[in-house]
Amino acid sequence: MNTTSPAPRSGAIVSVLAAAGITVSVMQTLVVPLIPDLPRLLHASAADATWAITATLLGGAVATPVVGRLGDLYGKRRLLLISTALLVVGSLVCAPANTLAPMVVGRTLQGFGMGVIPLGISIMRDVMPPERLGSSMAIMSSSLGVGGALGLPASAAVAEKASWHTLFWGSGALGIIAGLLVLAFIPESPVRARGRFDVVGALGLSAGLVCFLLPISKGSDWGWGSATTLGLFAASVVILLLWGVWESRQGAPLVDLRTSVRRPILMTNLASIVVGFAMYAMSLVTPQLLQLPEVTGYGLGQSMLAAGLWMAPAGLVMMAVSPVAARLSAARGPKVSLLTGALVIAAGYALALGLMGSTWGVLIFAAVVSGGVGFAYAAMPALIMGAAPPSESAAANGLNSLMRAIGTSTASAVMGVVLAHMTVGLGPVTVPSEAGFRADFIIGACVALLAALVVLAIPGRTGQALAGKPAAVSGPVAEGSAA
Repeated sequence: MNTTSPAPRSGAIVSVLAAAGITVSVMQTLVVPLIPDLPRLLHASAADATWAITATLLGGAVATPVVGRLGDLYGKRRLLLISTALLVVGSLVCAPANTLAPMVVGRTLQGFGMGVIPLGISIMRDVMPPERLGSSMAIMSSSLGVGGALGLPASAAVAEKASWHTLFWGSGALGIIAGLLVLAFIPESPVRARGRFDVVGALGLSAGLVCFLLPISKGSDWGWGSATTLGLFAASVVILLLWGVWESRQGAPLVDLRTSVRRPILMTNLASIVVGFAMYAMSLVTPQLLQLPEVTGYGLGQSMLAAGLWMAPAGLVMMAVSPVAARLSAARGPKVSLLTGALVIAAGYALALGLMGSTWGVLIFAAVVSGGVGFAYAAMPALIMGAAPPSESAAANGLNSLMRAIGTSTASAVMGVVLAHMTVGLGPVTVPSEAGFRADFIIGACVALLAALVVLAIPGRTGQALAGKPAAVSGPVAEGSAA
């Protein structure tokens, strides 16, 4: 680990990288308030309009492991700037769009920018003083929650009071500011990997992920038993198996499977899938509960903007608990923080069953769940980088981010199916029933408890040094020089 960066700059590095992470998260939530109006705004059918969401998901899933490996090989700061530029270009493509095609292209480019967060965490490992690393990574991880907390009500307010195109002009400006700050304050990491970029591995992983995530996202439209859905799932299995065989035979693979199957990394990645599921379930279900009409007897009758404001404190709680999680990781190890987070998430969903009848109750249980997510997300980078060689840190973090994305995609499908099939009539339309919301909260609690069981399989001392206690890092510190 390199500790030559001047201490006074450490705060600026953390602030800039966290700001870049918040910018990414804001861009992901931009279209959430627009979802009901997307068919009208883009002159498309309801099924086709969802591609504006699906495109970002697929772009992010493909980009995170690929960009991570490119960062290890050619410079993490360089790839961070490229990712930020893709966010800006994507926003500028979306901003004037009035039809589906340019919106899908722009949202895909925004998805490609998702590599900012794992790259930022890896840069911190390479340039931050050891005593500040744990808290710095925790803040970077929590930027996901803060971006959502700020982005949802802000985009709802803009969507209600101004042209929706303003959202993308504004996000483009945020991306430009983030890129300029990175240029000014973030040094290039001195840690590089050797070897060539595995193009075949990148194409194979991308194809396998698209074939897996696409039916998860579109299965409700196509039919879960349709030939298209089942065919894509089957194709993903075949492609990913062949990809695994290819990667295992490469000297410089895109994803080092020998590293990835180490128990600390494997179990942390499995936990990431489950925690990602539990986090997104709250983000998906709670706004619907807040906005349902009061005449249902359980809906809370809030406007789009009001619902965003009631949810905003939950994201801020995620940022607030990150220093606490870092201190717990330093004292007891990041495994304890991750286990604590999973149990707090389960407790939050249990609270939801009794508090879902009021807006203040929603605020409380959403804050508890987000606090648990904050503990979990703060611990994951330390666990991953405690077990991965420094020259593979960006790729390992990118893979971990991919696991979270798989969890969120699965949550969207599962929770959506539950709410779509457990409905009641409201005049000429049907809406999710109270039993449907309760079922989703119970599923969230069970999934969080499953995450806790997975965490118990992680070796106890993994990531201890990276959680905030200075220690020598095993393995080569650098395999090459900085450009």
